[in-house]
Amino acid sequence: MSRTLWSDALGVPHTLDQSALPFERREIALRSSADCEAAIREMRVRGAPLIGAVGAWGLALAIEADPADDALRAAYQRLAAARPTAVNLRWALDRVLRRVAHVPDAQRAALARREATDLCDEDAQCNERIGEQGARLLRMLAEQRSTLAGMAGADGTPLNLLTHCNAGSVATIEHGTALAAVFRLHEQGVPVHVWVDETRPRNQGSLTAWELSERGIAHTVIVDNAGGLLMMQGRVDAVIVGCDRVAANGDVANKIGTYLKALAARDNRLPFYVACPTSSIDVDTADGASIPIEERDAREVTHVAGRLDDGRAVEVRIVPQGSAVANPGFDITPARLVTALVTEHGVCDASRTAIAALMRRVSGAVA
Repeated sequence: MSRTLWSDALGVPHTLDQSALPFERREIALRSSADCEAAIREMRVRGAPLIGAVGAWGLALAIEADPADDALRAAYQRLAAARPTAVNLRWALDRVLRRVAHVPDAQRAALARREATDLCDEDAQCNERIGEQGARLLRMLAEQRSTLAGMAGADGTPLNLLTHCNAGSVATIEHGTALAAVFRLHEQGVPVHVWVDETRPRNQGSLTAWELSERGIAHTVIVDNAGGLLMMQGRVDAVIVGCDRVAANGDVANKIGTYLKALAARDNRLPFYVACPTSSIDVDTADGASIPIEERDAREVTHVAGRLDDGRAVEVRIVPQGSAVANPGFDITPARLVTALVTEHGVCDASRTAIAALMRRVSGAVA
């Protein structure tokens, strides 16, 4: 699959409109900082790495329009406020800001564009490495399970994984995070089947199902509350998810419902893996309680969008008029429930000590 964010011959960045997927592949041009902000805020782009990349382009485009300090600060603040939970957005904005902060206004636009381009290239490389690290971990799990199954005389069924939300190619520049490991495992010829949570209220599971279908990977879409029963029945071997932020102590913010999957996995003695680029690790946030949780529009809960059999797009109300609605976009999975973080620099424990050591190693490599 080609990159999710790319530039045309005139240098205008384009991306996929995820609100149209999986039914229609629609491209949107990001011609201004306002276009980038709207795409992020309206969830036409989703996934922490992609949000960060679009944010970087948003700041670069703002600088092209007006490189002065006041305009730069205003654009930074607008973009940062578009989605507060995913730390990649602030990380990407900070990276562009550092690149241009101490140079003359006339040089800022070219440097900001170069930084946004480099960030996208590095994201693709980062997620490819996450896929390799995750596939190695899952392959070991498959081999262990096959050994036990052989001793028991079982028939060699595929490795059964459960996902939540979408952590595939369309959530990043390329490859994905959690799904990158699944894609790599499939490429290596390891039989794999994915239980795909629908992931209400935005139904990002439909994007996961679409991506798996595109690659011919066996999968089954389930309602969000089915995962616990499947784990109890022995039909899940591991849970692997992406993340929007990891606190310094290993607590993980991800799409609402992730915490419940982690609880069920722990109760059934199953590994719970979090695919996590180091750009999603926020060492300045002490723990999960310090992560801001985005409260989203009630309409995401009261209405559901889809396609009729004749192809027409429709949106229908499913909640009675007048009912109160709460719609937190994310929840926090405590570090104690996370088996391991799978990063581009290797697999590590979700603990303050392990994360600090990992980030020191990353800082040393960058320096």
